[in-house]
Amino acid sequence: MPTLKVTVGERTRLDQQTRQRIKAAQEDEALDNAQPVLNFGSYAELSRLLSQKNLELLEALAEHDPDSIREAADLVDRDYKQVHQNLTELEDIGVIDFAGGGSGRAKKPQLAYDGLEIDLPLTDSNSSPEAAAP
Repeated sequence: MPTLKVTVGERTRLDQQTRQRIKAAQEDEALDNAQPVLNFGSYAELSRLLSQKNLELLEALAEHDPDSIREAADLVDRDYKQVHQNLTELEDIGVIDFAGGGSGRAKKPQLAYDGLEIDLPLTDSNSSPEAAAP
């Protein structure tokens, strides 16, 4: 599984990269295996992903590979309903997936990525040449 790159407010740069990749594909140029990116519009949005409860859930999924939401709730010693809500939010943003769940079977939460790489630029890289330097 790849690592998910998480950014905040870099929509302009990501849009430019996307346009470059589309152009390269149209010109039949080889494309690199780009890292998947999840961009949040604000730190407040990012804080939902990085809440202590969500991080505990992600760690429990990675370490114990629970077979159900209930088992995940037991691992983090929390109420099923709260854990279900947190896992559903994590699924909505693409950090986890659910397997199974049909014909009365429990939904198995599973990680969609090996890890998260958090990239938080403190300056706008488009406005300052120094910020864009390696």
